[in-house]
Amino acid sequence: MRRLRLFLPLAAFVLLAAVLYRGLSLDPTDLPSALIGRAVPAFELPDLDSGEPITEQDLRGQSALVNVWATWCYSCRVEHPYLLELADAGVPIFGLNYKDESAKAREWLADLGDPYTRTIADKEGALGLDLGVYGAPETYVVGANGTVLYRHVGVVDERVWRDILEPVYQAGSAR
Repeated sequence: MRRLRLFLPLAAFVLLAAVLYRGLSLDPTDLPSALIGRAVPAFELPDLDSGEPITEQDLRGQSALVNVWATWCYSCRVEHPYLLELADAGVPIFGLNYKDESAKAREWLADLGDPYTRTIADKEGALGLDLGVYGAPETYVVGANGTVLYRHVGVVDERVWRDILEPVYQAGSAR
């Protein structure tokens, strides 16, 4: 019995190492969303340009992307040219300007181009909180019926679009 006690620290170490290894091998961009399969939360926020209200109903009728961005986000600047390409190809993208200053956001879009069908000004981050946003950039695929189909954390580029988002987007258009 005494000999078994000698192996307890070793067994605890092996167990702890296994738990840590499992945690380190997880993909940090694979953050599940509780909203997958559910409707976009109800909201009413101003359009960045016009100030007119935008609601969750504006996201219905066609499959679309909702891209969370901000002027303070370096990665948002990295993905912006590809979003312009997607918009030019006819993909509807709603911008969610997250916890940002509206004047800076309008200047950003004037300087870099505007890929967004409409831009939701979420100054306080209320919609971002309801969506479960961790930060920017994040992109949600919303089906034609207003259901959240997928959430991508990080930069959208050609590979992410082709391998992940486009198939979900196409499937959402068929619903």
